[in-house]
Amino acid sequence: MKRLTLFAAFCFLAGPAVATPQAAAAAIATIGDLGQLNGQALACGEMATAGEAKKLVIRHAPKSRHYGEAFEEQTNAAFLAQGQKGQAPCPSAATFASRLGELSSRLQTLLPATQAAGQ
Repeated sequence: MKRLTLFAAFCFLAGPAVATPQAAAAAIATIGDLGQLNGQALACGEMATAGEAKKLVIRHAPKSRHYGEAFEEQTNAAFLAQGQKGQAPCPSAATFASRLGELSSRLQTLLPATQAAGQ
């Protein structure tokens, strides 16, 4: 009986975050897009935007290496790219807020917070 209960609990906690491989790919892409936004915001000194992007990932993404690496790799790439652009101006705070809102909506659709919290 203990094994059955333990197995059921494990299955519940380890269940997939998204229903299909296409949805999983879309979720990873959205996490990567949030990483891009996070890196650019960090490079441009938009700490509030960077903080909100990170909170979204923590709140919605499954706690797995794959999701974390996608976010971190894209954050690093965007940070370095913004620094290498030389005189390229940073987007306005309103542009950052708009992009964050769009990505937030997309992420909440793909990975609802209640589902990710059960991971």
